[in-house]
Amino acid sequence: MTSFEEIINRDGQLIYTNVGDSMQPLIRQDRDLLIIEKSEGRLKKYDVPLYKRDSGQYVLHRILKVRKDDYVICGDNRYCKEYGISDRHIIGVLTAVVRSGKEISVNDWRYKLYVHLWCDLFPLRAFTLKFVGKIKRLKRKLWKNSGQIH
Repeated sequence: MTSFEEIINRDGQLIYTNVGDSMQPLIRQDRDLLIIEKSEGRLKKYDVPLYKRDSGQYVLHRILKVRKDDYVICGDNRYCKEYGISDRHIIGVLTAVVRSGKEISVNDWRYKLYVHLWCDLFPLRAFTLKFVGKIKRLKRKLWKNSGQIH
């Protein structure tokens, strides 16, 4: 099987559909195509790198902060930040999303507006995601307990 690294090194880009919901609402699992290109030099805040964790897991998340030796990264549908991802982990960077046959460049004004609204309001988003998660867990617990005989 050919790895993502091999495809990007060979072709200069990788086109694939993602697995998971960590980048919703922007990227939808099994629905959108992602265009990842080989990155040159240091990435910037709001870039979406494809990187490989030391565990071997591939991840596509957004850069929230660029630090001297690493990046602070988080999925758009997550609130826990990841630290310690450095340039050696980066395989490529998202350049476009293809949805319903239409390519949306990361340079498109609508994409940039989404990114700024979504990322600049990170504290509010994190609070909302935590709150919704707690409500869902409580509902599951109550549903589970309501079916038991006491």
